[in-house]
Amino acid sequence: MLSSLWLLSGFARKGQKLGSAAFIDEVMRAVSQILLLFAIPTLGWLFFARKHSSFFAWVGLKRPILTDKRRFLLALSAALIVVCVMSPVMDSILPDDVQLANERFAGQGVKALLPAGIFAFFATALPEEVFFRGFLGRRLSRRFGFPVGNALQATLFGLLHGIMLFGRFGLAAPLLVIAFTGTLGWLMGYMNDKANGSILPSLLLHGTSNLYAAALVMFEI
Repeated sequence: MLSSLWLLSGFARKGQKLGSAAFIDEVMRAVSQILLLFAIPTLGWLFFARKHSSFFAWVGLKRPILTDKRRFLLALSAALIVVCVMSPVMDSILPDDVQLANERFAGQGVKALLPAGIFAFFATALPEEVFFRGFLGRRLSRRFGFPVGNALQATLFGLLHGIMLFGRFGLAAPLLVIAFTGTLGWLMGYMNDKANGSILPSLLLHGTSNLYAAALVMFEI
């Protein structure tokens, strides 16, 4: 199954095996992703919000408080359906010689659980949620209102994950990836809005989805 979201550093060749340094490799990958995607939010906070807000509150790393439980659950359910329905479709359109980053865990079983967890939550979910939903989405929503701001961050999120495929996989696959990840980005932004601006719901969903996708290839399900 396709991971719900794409690692920004790109693809991994199918058949890549975990070595003895897998844990260190994943930690280094996570550190690089965090440094990359935390840089702009950190600068924005230092210049514009440091005096009146903590960094964590400014990007939504705070306790979620459901302001509309029904709509929150509807968005969560829709996101889970999108992941379950679209992941096999996306996996089927990729060529046999190229797979997503979690393919490096293929067949490794339990010994890959910790590296896969670091990949799922710290190399992808944490930096992407802080940048797209926590920084970009919140700033755009404040500037243009939530409906427009959420749509803009979701569109950029989808484009970033699909644009690398243009010229390699034709037109249909990149557009499907953009629609898939953009839809998830919109739903996760909507969830957060119904949780009083906290990005923890989308971070948990994002990381869990990636870990689930990795587990499927780890145990060859």
